[in-house]
Amino acid sequence: QGTRDHPPAQAALRERLLSAVVSCFKRHGAAAIDTPVLELRETLMGKYGEDTKLIYELQDQGGELLALRYDLTVPFARYLAMNKITNMKRYHVAKVYRRDNPATTRGRYREFYQCDFDIAGQFDPMIPDAECLKIVHEILSDLQLGDFVIKVNDRRILSGVFAVCGVPESKFIPACSTVDKLDKVPWEEVRSEMVGEKGLSPEAADRIGEYVQLHGGLDLIERLLQDPQLSQNKLAKEGLGDMKLLFEYLTLFGITGKISFDLSLARGLDYYTGVIFEAVLLQQENEHVEEPVSVGSVAGGGRYDGLVGMFDPKGRKVPCVGVSIGIERIFSILEQRLEASGEKLRTTETQVLVATPQKHLLPARLKLISELWDAGIKAEMLYKKDPKLLKQLQYCEDTGIPLAAIVGEQELADGVVKLRDVATREEVRM
Repeated sequence: QGTRDHPPAQAALRERLLSAVVSCFKRHGAAAIDTPVLELRETLMGKYGEDTKLIYELQDQGGELLALRYDLTVPFARYLAMNKITNMKRYHVAKVYRRDNPATTRGRYREFYQCDFDIAGQFDPMIPDAECLKIVHEILSDLQLGDFVIKVNDRRILSGVFAVCGVPESKFIPACSTVDKLDKVPWEEVRSEMVGEKGLSPEAADRIGEYVQLHGGLDLIERLLQDPQLSQNKLAKEGLGDMKLLFEYLTLFGITGKISFDLSLARGLDYYTGVIFEAVLLQQENEHVEEPVSVGSVAGGGRYDGLVGMFDPKGRKVPCVGVSIGIERIFSILEQRLEASGEKLRTTETQVLVATPQKHLLPARLKLISELWDAGIKAEMLYKKDPKLLKQLQYCEDTGIPLAAIVGEQELADGVVKLRDVATREEVRM
């Protein structure tokens, strides 16, 4: 349940998708790393808020208590701390595991790929953060998935909002995970969960509501910087100052048209400390709808300055910011599109089929194909001694092989090869 096999057509589509993402990561100067699929259980526990229950724990095999990795961020932080690395730009594409209720139609699985890009190190504020947002913008534009918006917020602004609304600090994280549901359910439901389940006072919930339903750009940041209550809160003031700086950099990158400063964005994970962001695909249902409908999140990330310190025996901190591309969600969208278009995707990269028109020419085929392989050319032949020429050409059409190299008795006598363009049927002797 919640896992899948990928037949050749899907595997080819996935490879194309991953290479587009990886080439963007490389364009921004990231190095690849890999970490084990198993981590110590204690490494993962308590890093994912309410989602800790979704970690796959393994039975005690005598020795270490292990679990399957839940994401690629915590292993990265552990890797930095273990190896005393204070400065790194890395990407990592690998499978992660979640004991979730699978919803395969929406691209939710128990085993799936993540594609992460992270910048670790002490730098001037918001420069790496702006680059992470630029990367999301580049990838989503490149894949042509349709209209999207990247929502941005800051954990410090949220903490400030909770503080000025009278929420005790012990309830920040539960309140955060409730606010995060605002993109899926109406404010009334979020409010009743805050009051009913999370124990906030109705007054506090109403005051939070006035803030978390705001979204905009630089103008909203300026307005909140003037807010009599928020401007008195140290954390909120820091967060808003950095947010203003971030928007200045994003303006220079020319991407603010797709960015929305959104106070309802909370992201449920415990380890975020500053800027957080999430990219959402928009679907224009029909002309009468004013607001575009969200199809769901396809990328997310943020700043987590405290995570590496949790694994360092001396508690040395390494500031980090990163982004994760929701490859499964994007994959299911592209897959549906491909099905709808009826386009056939090539599953192999063979450039030429070595074919013979008469009998007893298997040795000629074997000699020629060996030369092609040795020259680095992707070539195939049929595994029959005397296949019919029509059958060989039909195989080219079925699998999308563009060229056939034909050697018959005449060609052997003349010391040439006949090269046939399968689509146009043109032939040249070489």
